[in-house]
Amino acid sequence: MRLITVNAYQVGLVFKNGVYLRMLTEGRHWLSFKETAIIYEKDKPFSFVIELTVLLKDPALAEALHIVEVKDNSIALVYENGLLARVLNAGRYAFWKGMVTYDFVHADIGKVEITENISRNTLTSPLVAPYVRTSAVEAHEKGILFVDGKFHSILMGGVYFFWKNNIPVSVAKVDTRVLQLEVNGQEILTRDKTALRINAWARYQVVDIEKALLQNKEYERQLYVAFQLALREYTAGFSFDELLEKKDLIGPYILERVGQEAASLGVQIAGFGIRDIILPGEVRDIMNQVLVAEKKAQANLIMRREETASTRSLLNTAKLMEDNPMLFRLKEMEYVEKIAEKVNNISLSGNGALIDQLRQIFGTPK
Repeated sequence: MRLITVNAYQVGLVFKNGVYLRMLTEGRHWLSFKETAIIYEKDKPFSFVIELTVLLKDPALAEALHIVEVKDNSIALVYENGLLARVLNAGRYAFWKGMVTYDFVHADIGKVEITENISRNTLTSPLVAPYVRTSAVEAHEKGILFVDGKFHSILMGGVYFFWKNNIPVSVAKVDTRVLQLEVNGQEILTRDKTALRINAWARYQVVDIEKALLQNKEYERQLYVAFQLALREYTAGFSFDELLEKKDLIGPYILERVGQEAASLGVQIAGFGIRDIILPGEVRDIMNQVLVAEKKAQANLIMRREETASTRSLLNTAKLMEDNPMLFRLKEMEYVEKIAEKVNNISLSGNGALIDQLRQIFGTPK
């Protein structure tokens, strides 16, 4: 015989020749020489050395244990005193009652969606993260969830968690903000065969993600082609001069022309405009020459108008002086004064008649 002691928060299991006999609780116990005892700490999981089914035939031992059975494609989250302690895979587990408060949450990871009441903090913890896959949809985006290659649902902005298994899961996302599309370098012929290169822009917004991603392939490429064809169609209907005159009408035409096709792509057009129209080098030189000629013609016209006005003014002055000798004399004196301002000195030679003539010119009549 030998004496063993089982302390508080311990449990002993007595075996004889490998066969389980009984459970020992706190206290001092005598064992025969052929009996052996294994002492377990009650604050740790129960690690059984023989088949658990055999041990559970003892009602006292069965009452002292939490038995947790985890099925295939499942896991169990073990909380000790309210804190996540471990994750159990498929199998059978036992935990001692009494010292630690255990809680168990079973989860079926054979499916995709997480329907169990598990918090986000738990799903992102290092213990659970290996069993979870995550997909984030930004606030300005919408997403389409595909499960096993099939459309499942539309996702709004947020972070989504799915069980990680052999079922393929993917999320296609679309930016729902107003976006800008550049339609640059379009080589286009006008009705009179003038080659132009047009750079344009368009603003659009995805309003129906199912049409954009499920019913159409590369909706952005299709939208670009729609703008390109509409721009070519409009330009080909006018001569070069007509196009320059009506370039402000291109935007409304393109919006109306592309709007219906864009709706079938799940897109709403928010605006369209022409950034610039680039002419070939030869045409540009001719346009510059035409512009110079037009400006010269305008300058000549203005000069002729001024000359005509000046001549008309002189004619009117002449008519007034013809009818009024005093006015003629004043005009004469005005020109003499202007001439005198240019003269610094006068040298005279001759008889007294010359002096009388000057006196008559510069003097004031009495």
